[in-house]
Amino acid sequence: WFQVTTAHSLNIIAYDLHGAPSRGRFRPVWEKSILAPILAFHRQTKSPFMVNPYPYFGFDPKNVNFAIFRSPYKAVRDPFTRKIYTNMYDALMDSTYSAMKALGYGDVSIVVGETGWPSACDAPWCSPANAAWFNLNIIRRAQGQGTPLMPKRRFETYIFGLFNEEGKPGPTAERNWGLFQSDFSPVYDVGLLRGGGRGRPAPALPAPSTAGGKWCVAKSGATNAQLQANINWVCSQGGVDCKPIQAGGSCFNPSSLRMHASFVMNAYFQKNGRSDGSCHFSGTGVVVRSNPSNGACKF
Repeated sequence: WFQVTTAHSLNIIAYDLHGAPSRGRFRPVWEKSILAPILAFHRQTKSPFMVNPYPYFGFDPKNVNFAIFRSPYKAVRDPFTRKIYTNMYDALMDSTYSAMKALGYGDVSIVVGETGWPSACDAPWCSPANAAWFNLNIIRRAQGQGTPLMPKRRFETYIFGLFNEEGKPGPTAERNWGLFQSDFSPVYDVGLLRGGGRGRPAPALPAPSTAGGKWCVAKSGATNAQLQANINWVCSQGGVDCKPIQAGGSCFNPSSLRMHASFVMNAYFQKNGRSDGSCHFSGTGVVVRSNPSNGACKF
């Protein structure tokens, strides 16, 4: 026998502005005329209701870590259930469940048709490291972790997508959701690379390496504000040692904002496997083949 379903954008949910997933409801225009019959069909056929929960669309820029499973974050407390939410993904899933339950279909199973995080966009919160961290957490949840309102449920989950779509129009993010480039080179690893995960999600991105003569530096046209933003962002992520660009460090002199930015951008680039996407920095980074090291400052 076959199951039939269709994927739903979470635009079907009328989100509660006060951050209460237990008060998630379907939009009135679709609730009883469209979604109730669909859910009735799923219950009758024992097929799943498929949704596409994307924290990337609609997250609070002041609380990015809440959207990508990172600490520190500002948690959300549902005032009605007193449940604490440590990430936006669980809040989206529980909002969907609450909307289904309000219609009397809380027993219908849920499948995640699409979710993911772009490795590049026109803002600093998109990077291969953040995309890998988001998807690794999605994989862990699919393997054995529910949500505050559905602690015992497990969700069949599909990550979007396998390949970047270089020819797709629109913002930069639209072209950078893939695990691989169109030439099959990896953007980052979530356990699919041969020898990298042995069937399990890889705990980290590829180790730093300068082999092969590739470095990431700031573009000549980048503004001081952009360069400082790159420094602030990289040094706030953890995993990159920014002490060399501080007073007394090996890369403090010459005291140049461009040199300091290039150093931390390259450190991030090397840490993340030297993929071109990890040198994007909203269009302010460029990959070079000439070693930019300067005296005691080693890139």
